Amino acid sequence: MLLHLCTWTEVEAYLEQSQGIILPIGSTEQHGPTGLIGTDAICAETIAHGVGEATHALVAPTINVGMALHHLAFPGSMSLRPSTLILVIRDYLTALSRAGFTRFFFINGHGGNVATLKAAFSEVYAHLVDLNVPRADRVQCQVNNWYLCSTVNKLAKELYGNQEGSHATPSEVALTQYVYPDAIKQAPLSTSVSQEHKIFGAADFRRRYPDGRMGSNPALATPEHGQQFYELAVKELSGAYLQFLAGE
Repeated sequence: MLLHLCTWTEVEAYLEQSQGIILPIGSTEQHGPTGLIGTDAICAETIAHGVGEATHALVAPTINVGMALHHLAFPGSMSLRPSTLILVIRDYLTALSRAGFTRFFFINGHGGNVATLKAAFSEVYAHLVDLNVPRADRVQCQVNNWYLCSTVNKLAKELYGNQEGSHATPSEVALTQYVYPDAIKQAPLSTSVSQEHKIFGAADFRRRYPDGRMGSNPALATPEHGQQFYELAVKELSGAYLQFLAGE
């Protein structure tokens, strides 16, 4: 079930059976010469919808813009400041908590979101108590990075070895190719690409990684690989979601 395609009466009925909801979050940022700018949001949303179908869970609208300040030297990249994203998450979850949701399962597609999400969860817990929201003490949030799924990592290593890298990776590009086969991009890629993983400001990032890639070779990606990553991530995260719901 997709929240934005439901009526309020359907959500009310859902809450009688479950207080869990899945929230996809990604980013709108450069992914090298062949990666779509929406890669992180596309991956998170696609997998979240698959997990929602597999577990009969409600899925919230995707948060498409995340914390990607270090990518802003590349045209088309967008970002929220960490402080802004914290407030966005706080307000989203406050509204949903007031409605009766208590389990918030984030499926994340962007590494730059992780620290901010964890800080936001702490803000949410305190804010709900301050507002005297009913069952505030029952609210729990969890971030799940699809690209860190053990089965996804295993397949990426088998397919790409050390050419997976850490940004504009063939695994995430493959997943977007599976979802949008008509949007597959081709461009010449240099064989030499920085393997360093230090991240500072936007101008420094572009100097270190001039075409946007971080140790990756997205030319290895195929839509068929993308389907494999999708199926593995949906299976693993479906289990994680059900376990999260069952936890106390």
